[in-house]
Amino acid sequence: MRKICGAVSFIMLSMLLVGCSKTIDSSQYETHKLDEVSEKGTEKTDETDDVDNANADEGQVSEEASKSSDNEKSDIPVVYFTEDISSEGLVEIYDALNWKPEGKVAVKLSTGEPPSSNYLRPELIKDLVSKVNGTIVECNTAYGGDRASTQMHKQVAEDHGFTAIAPFDLMDEEGEVEWPVTGGKHIEKAIVGSHAENYNDWIILSHFKGHAMAGFGGAIKNVAIGMSSPSGKVYVHTAGERTSGSIMYSDQDAWVETLPEMVTAVRDYVGAEHIIYINVMNRLSVDCDCDGHPAEPDIHDIGILASTDPVAIDQACIDLVYQAEGNKSLVKRIEKKHGIKALEHGEEIGLGSRHYQLVNID
Repeated sequence: MRKICGAVSFIMLSMLLVGCSKTIDSSQYETHKLDEVSEKGTEKTDETDDVDNANADEGQVSEEASKSSDNEKSDIPVVYFTEDISSEGLVEIYDALNWKPEGKVAVKLSTGEPPSSNYLRPELIKDLVSKVNGTIVECNTAYGGDRASTQMHKQVAEDHGFTAIAPFDLMDEEGEVEWPVTGGKHIEKAIVGSHAENYNDWIILSHFKGHAMAGFGGAIKNVAIGMSSPSGKVYVHTAGERTSGSIMYSDQDAWVETLPEMVTAVRDYVGAEHIIYINVMNRLSVDCDCDGHPAEPDIHDIGILASTDPVAIDQACIDLVYQAEGNKSLVKRIEKKHGIKALEHGEEIGLGSRHYQLVNID
């Protein structure tokens, strides 16, 4: 098994992750000045002056290094973490981001394929959705099932309890729109449900888990596939080759790399400051919520994470999976499907950073 990162400690608030190493605060390595006094007790010798001058210079270097270190840390995205998987914990981790929506809020989640998928339950999310006066949004699927048409999908949303806690909007009910991808390796546009243009602010609320085609599903996939119309889903799945027909594609790396490319289109159109990402790490099956009969999880529930960086939050979830007991089946799924390629490519194209600070709010 390939190990992505060293051991992660999320028990202590003081422990911070930066990719595969913890953040080092250079202030703990202070330069101690040496003040030597002459026999008179008030005057310093020439030799002492030289020492003081040298140490003053050293102190200045240390101060500059500390400022440089602080600046570097400020550029590293923060991922907040709590072990409290509850409606209260979800609201608290949202509050930790100190994010203030300025307009109509879309809460993007998966409604879950019937009959037994591991979608985020309404009782868990309702307080957060209510707090932001949010609308739960989704798009129809491209692979058949009970969410492939608007009428059927709306029934699933009702059956799963989402319409009882908030307004529900199928964004592709009235069509689709294209948003440009700049600098993409595989695609040049994102094809999203037309109602996406009705929202100013976005909470990407994702259930982190495995995925039969992408290796894992988190924030990036929730946007790239979840916000795409059915034709947009085919477009992403086939790395821009087609917009209709089967979602199956032979080039695994290309399609996985297309996921973060699509997310750049959303970020650029909406504005990065108008999007936050929350991942819930419970019911960690190897199977996605698009599977109505998922395998039972082998890993215990871990917690909830939040960030403004989609690459960082998904990388943090991956790191936590790799340190969890019982992770063999999920790790195998991630590696077999080259899931890390999405994060590597996401960092390469500037979507986000795989280096991050993990801050425990408990």
